[in-house]
Amino acid sequence: MTDPKPTIVASDLEGVLVPEIWIAVAEETGIEQLRLTTREISDYDQLMKMRIGILRENGLKLADIQRVIATLRPLPGAAEFVRWVRGRSQFIIISDTFYEFAAPLMAQMDFPTIFCHSLIIDGDGMISGYKMRLEHPKRRSVAALQDIGFRVLAMGDSYNDVAMLEIAERGLLFAPPDNVVADYPHFPIARDYADARRFLEENLFAPVVGG
Repeated sequence: MTDPKPTIVASDLEGVLVPEIWIAVAEETGIEQLRLTTREISDYDQLMKMRIGILRENGLKLADIQRVIATLRPLPGAAEFVRWVRGRSQFIIISDTFYEFAAPLMAQMDFPTIFCHSLIIDGDGMISGYKMRLEHPKRRSVAALQDIGFRVLAMGDSYNDVAMLEIAERGLLFAPPDNVVADYPHFPIARDYADARRFLEENLFAPVVGG
C-alpha cells in the first residue's frame, strides 16, 4: 500500500546553495587555516573552536565576518533552483551556519526557512562561542519532520550532512569532494543543479512502500 505523506526537501546551505563562508573569510584575510570546513574536519565542535581561536588571535570581530558575507552571492543557479523546488514541494534549509551569518544570503533567495545555530558575542563584538540549536541538529530535524508526517528528501555535500541523508527517505550528495564520496559510496551524486532537479523529479512524488 502507498503512503500519501507530503514531501519536504531539506538542503544544506554552504557548498550546496551558497559559497563556503569561512573560505571567503580566509581569502579576504589571508588566513589559510580558515579554509578548513566540514569537508576536511568532520568534528564540528573541534572545527568551530579552532575558527574562534584564530579569529581572536587576529582580532577579527563579527562585524568583520559580516562585511565579507555582504559581498557573497548564491552559487550560480542556486536561487533559481530554490525557486524551482519551492514551486513543487515544501523546502527547508538545515545548516550548521549561524543566523548572524545567514540573513543576507537568505534575502537573496526570497527567504526560505532555515534552521541553524547562534553565535555568542562578547562586549567587544568578538565571537566568544556558539550555541547549537540542539545536539545532532541535522539528523534530529529530519527525524522531527518525519514524526509530524513528512517524507523527507535531503541533500548535502559534506560529512556533517551524512546523518540527515541517512535518515531521510532519500539522500543525495551534491557536488561532494572525493573523500566524502569514497567514505559514503552508497549515496547518489548530483554534480550540478540539473542533476539535482532530475533526482528530485524522480523522487518527489515516488510513493513510500509499506505502512
